[in-house]
Amino acid sequence: MNCDLNSAILCGMSTVKEIESALTQLPLEDLQSVREWLDDFIEDQLEVSDEFKGKILRAKQEIADGVYSRTRKSEAGH
Repeated sequence: MNCDLNSAILCGMSTVKEIESALTQLPLEDLQSVREWLDDFIEDQLEVSDEFKGKILRAKQEIADGVYSRTRKSEAGH
């Protein structure tokens, strides 16, 4: 198998089960590093839709206008 630097960690691992098995051998500190890397990698792969961007802009505007339509009611006041 020909492995380049970018895929060296997965070289020889062809299935999720093999990767999971290899991860169980790592100390907690290394697992946390892998988790952070994976979170960043997945986030970079996701695309934010125009619809979602619109929702964010509307929510920001509502907050700026003092409209909090989804705030919880205090239980003390029922």
